[in-house]
Amino acid sequence: QVQLVESGGGLVQAGGSLRHSCAASGRTFSTYVMGWFRQAPGQEREFVATISRGGVMKDYADSVKGRFTISRDNAKSTVYLQMNSLKPEDTAVYYCAAGSAGSSASRYNYWGQGTQVTVSS
Repeated sequence: QVQLVESGGGLVQAGGSLRHSCAASGRTFSTYVMGWFRQAPGQEREFVATISRGGVMKDYADSVKGRFTISRDNAKSTVYLQMNSLKPEDTAVYYCAAGSAGSSASRYNYWGQGTQVTVSS
């Protein structure tokens, strides 16, 4: 079992920045691929970014490439999402997740509680 606790998020103006953190319990953090997903009202949950177990390989949704950066610190059992140049369309509840691979939510077994990000224009 892995428990994920998120922090960060909030309200920011367009063009601003926010940083999410997601801390995992247990000693197996480094064995999981970590991902970030988001869900806007009335929409399905969508992939944002993923990072490999060692932190070398990263992948991003086209909509956030060049603006968001995913990173992890296995010694601290924490994954981060740095969000820059935020746009109103980035408004959503953001979730971190631990799983096996890829951009599909079905490949992730454990989920954080979600944190709201609201970007005002």
